[in-house]
Amino acid sequence: MVAFDKCETRPAHIDAILNGLDRYNPETTTVFQDYVAQQCEDRSFDLYANLALLKLYQFNPNLLQADTVTNVLVKALTVFPSPAFSLCLALLPAHTQPFPTTSEAQAASQTSDFVESVQKLSRLSTLLESAQYTQFWSTLNSDDLYADLTADIAGFEELIRIRIAVEVGKAFRTITAESLEQWLDLRSRDALAKFVADVCSWKVEGDVVRVPTNKENEARSEVKSERVGVDMFGRVIRRGFEQPA
Repeated sequence: MVAFDKCETRPAHIDAILNGLDRYNPETTTVFQDYVAQQCEDRSFDLYANLALLKLYQFNPNLLQADTVTNVLVKALTVFPSPAFSLCLALLPAHTQPFPTTSEAQAASQTSDFVESVQKLSRLSTLLESAQYTQFWSTLNSDDLYADLTADIAGFEELIRIRIAVEVGKAFRTITAESLEQWLDLRSRDALAKFVADVCSWKVEGDVVRVPTNKENEARSEVKSERVGVDMFGRVIRRGFEQPA
């Protein structure tokens, strides 16, 4: 398992900032923002660096850029299931949270486009984490704001489909093609067959998609036995025959 603070594609200058005191320097905010833009373009994801940027925003609210924050959140969606989205969300101002608890926060949430964006993305995260994939796609396609929020993320829909396919592969050996079409938001059988063949190496046989056996979806019987020898109870037995003092 890759360590939480590691990223194979992280540039050397970003790594140097993260491992030094400059990670708390407000002047590095622009460097991190450029790095987020790079992640959006090359489909990489560096959670540790993105959290460092959100922490800088937390310390310096005047530097916060709403577009960069929403891009970080959208990128976090593409690596579900993981704590990435929740960790990013936790560093945002209280009034942006999905369930504001104070009257001031509720008033702010009603007047801010940024807060609306954060809460809409939180809704998408909830649907993905709870495996409500059909509802996720219908929600994503229901509002033009979602299209605006994901516009900067190269290959967003493909990345989500790949993550869904990974989760399906962990739980199923066979699944109906109709269900998988809905979960992946693929509108035709040909599109489904191409995706599962090219990306997953699965096969579509009639109305059924067959998933190869792997360590997650293989049904294995496991018998656990414990060997309890008499010698393990020797001390207890001896104590039973000992005379009280």
